[in-house]
Formats: sequence, C-alpha cells, structure tokens
Amino acid sequence: MLRLGPGRAGGRLLLRWARGGAPAAAPRRGAEVLVGGEGGGIAEILMSRPHARNSLGKVFVNELFSALEQLRFDEKVRVVVFKSEVKGVFCAGADLKERAQMDDAEVGHFVKRLRNLMDEIAALPVPTIAAIDGYALGGGLEMALACDLRVAASSAKMGLIETTRGLLPGAGGTQRLPRCVGVGLAKELIFTGRQIDGQEAFSMGLVNHAVPQNEEGDAAYQRALTLAKEILPQAPIAVKMGKLAINRGIEVDIASGMAIEGMCYAQNIPTRDRQEGMAAFKEKRPPRFIGK
Repeated sequence: MLRLGPGRAGGRLLLRWARGGAPAAAPRRGAEVLVGGEGGGIAEILMSRPHARNSLGKVFVNELFSALEQLRFDEKVRVVVFKSEVKGVFCAGADLKERAQMDDAEVGHFVKRLRNLMDEIAALPVPTIAAIDGYALGGGLEMALACDLRVAASSAKMGLIETTRGLLPGAGGTQRLPRCVGVGLAKELIFTGRQIDGQEAFSMGLVNHAVPQNEEGDAAYQRALTLAKEILPQAPIAVKMGKLAINRGIEVDIASGMAIEGMCYAQNIPTRDRQEGMAAFKEKRPPRFIGK
C-alpha cells in the first residue's frame, strides 16, 4: 500500500492503491483513489466532502487534479469510476460560499481551472463512468458530462442550475450537454435551470442507465461497477483507440472522422492483443489481453 499526499486534519487528500482485490478500509475524506478489482484494472475516484456536499472548492479541485495525474500514467488501470461517499449527493457543484469571498479576477481564474479539470477528466485515455446516486448539480453535472458514461439512480436529481444563481454553466456544460442530448433540450434545461430525475435523464439520453435506488443508497454505483467489469476484460489498447476515435471524430466532418478512425486502427494493428484476439478466435477460447 502506498500513501501519497499531505493527509491533513480536515481530511483532504489520501491516495490509496490496492492491487488485486477489495481495498482495505481507511478514513475517507476529500478525494481518494482506489485501484482494485480483477488485476487492479478498475480505479475509483471517491469524493467525500460531507460538510459541503462534495462542492468544488479550491483544495478539493486540487485533490482531483492530483488524482487524475496519478491515474493517467498507471497502465494497469482500464476503467475509472467516479463515486460519491456522501449519501444522497454526487456533487453539489461549485462551492458558492467560498466563491462569495473571491473578487472578479479570482472567480474568472477559478472557473477556468474548473473547466480545465473537466477537460482533464474527458482526456483520460481509459473509459470513465460517473455513478450518480444523488444530487449532481451545476459543476457536479458538468463533471458527470465529462465522463464517457453515466449511470444514475432513478431518484437522483441533476441539472445545470446556474441561471437560478445569476450565472451560466462555465465548466463545459454549454458544450457537453448539447452534444449529449441535442441543442434544443440543452437550451431548455440551461435556460430554465430545471432539475430532472434519473429516469427523465435516461429518457433524453443524458445517462446510459437509470436504476431504482436501493436501501444502501448506492444502486448507481453497483450498476456502474457491473458496467466497468464488462469493459475490463476487453482489449485495453483497442478500447483506448475506440474512445480516441469517437472523441476526435465527433468534432469534425465525416470524411475527417474516417481518417481519424483509420489512424487509430493503424495503431492497433501491430499490438500483441490483436494477435491474441485472432488466435483465441481460431482456438475457440477466451482471449487473454495484456494491454500491449
């Protein structure tokens, strides 16, 4: 077990790495990273700032940046799940109490940093899943939108509510929401600041799955973990290249997108995993991918 970070009183950052099995229990506050599952392939970013409902303050944002930096260079990680340790809340958005103490220049700088955080989440090379078991509002929903996949409890509440506070989404919401649900619905949700539940989010394509909440309050997490385990055995490089091709291709015309797909495919051709996949098919056995 390796511990990194200051571990200050008040519980800011603890990065704990556990290989090849269920991670051991430890105090959980701030932003915590667990790496476990089969072969250590599933990482979980656990958010625990209960007194502020996981709101995005300066220190908490710094912790999330540190967590992402650690995961980006861990080749054993194949899927990342974002989960709240605060019951009933995924992330309540920006820390408005903290922001009220900032001057205009500080606000502009901090919102830019929030935008960069969401871009860093989106840029992780492996699939990311947001497990939304409670409120995901403002920046909290923007965080979920930066993930590749979203799973929500049917009772969870989410929305880009910034216009109800005299603001507008500033951490990617105006760009990622219309790419997810379409321009018309995105405008309606942003203009009204409306909150919707998980089932409504599923019906409009905002989340991939909506599940009834359980007594433990972690139904979305359990479904996200099942989804992560479904991704885990697939060829890691092929999955990464598929993500890259989709993310880059969706921003350009179809001809350019096809060229991007071709370049990604070319990078996968010489891999040992591709050869293993062909051999496993021929030998009628499950493939054993190693990420090389």
